Amino acid sequence: MYDSFNRRINYLRVSVTDRCNLRCTYCMPPEGVTMISHKDILSYEEILEVIRIAVSMGTDKVRITGGEPLVRKGIVDFIAEVAMIPGIRDFGLTTNGTMLEEFARPLADAGLHRINISLDTMDPIRYKEITRGGELGQVLKGIEAARDAGLEPIKINCVIQNSSDEPDARAVREFCLAGGLDVRFIHQMDLGEGCFTIVENGHGGDCMRCNRLRLTANGRIKPCLFSNLEFDIRKMGIKAAIEAALAVKPEKGTSNTSDFFHNIGG
Repeated sequence: MYDSFNRRINYLRVSVTDRCNLRCTYCMPPEGVTMISHKDILSYEEILEVIRIAVSMGTDKVRITGGEPLVRKGIVDFIAEVAMIPGIRDFGLTTNGTMLEEFARPLADAGLHRINISLDTMDPIRYKEITRGGELGQVLKGIEAARDAGLEPIKINCVIQNSSDEPDARAVREFCLAGGLDVRFIHQMDLGEGCFTIVENGHGGDCMRCNRLRLTANGRIKPCLFSNLEFDIRKMGIKAAIEAALAVKPEKGTSNTSDFFHNIGG
């Protein structure tokens, strides 16, 4: 698949839920957010059909996101179904890591290739502050479980305020270097203001190299994170929604005033 700027679009990010067991300060406002109604969330069967059609059109990279994907009931069986779709060469999942101690081995056995884990500090008190109650120790156990399960390369996503030389970021870098983990630094973004930069040690935010579409948990194909454009698979049909998103995928992101990070998958 190619968009109007001749970029090959082969990557589908799939949000399976807008729910999360953390309340990170850069993802959710203090007053909380309105969750998508359960009746509007795509069933696993619907998501699988979207992935199958996207793969038939040229997608070969799929990443499962949320919210936190591991809070959705039946996620391991769903991962196993996705893993059986012919044509997917790169199959990953992004998680906050707090449930990985339990899920890493079942996910690997189900056919997941690799994993990205969010980790913004090595200080347990700071972690609790950033996540509004999370336990750093759970994430560290999850990282070890992912390593033991063979979900490698393990990539660590570290959100930074201004610089990867910030104390928290430096500590995360040292932890990753000591443990043989890949680390990527993501400058804190603002959807509504259109604030984003290229990810350090990654490709996210580099509009000229963008190769992705997004499927939201309630069935919208979005061509760009920083755009209000979206196409409803239930109203249009899956193939038509994908084709429409490809046709209008912008050259560069601007702003998104209709979504939050918790419901679009980052």
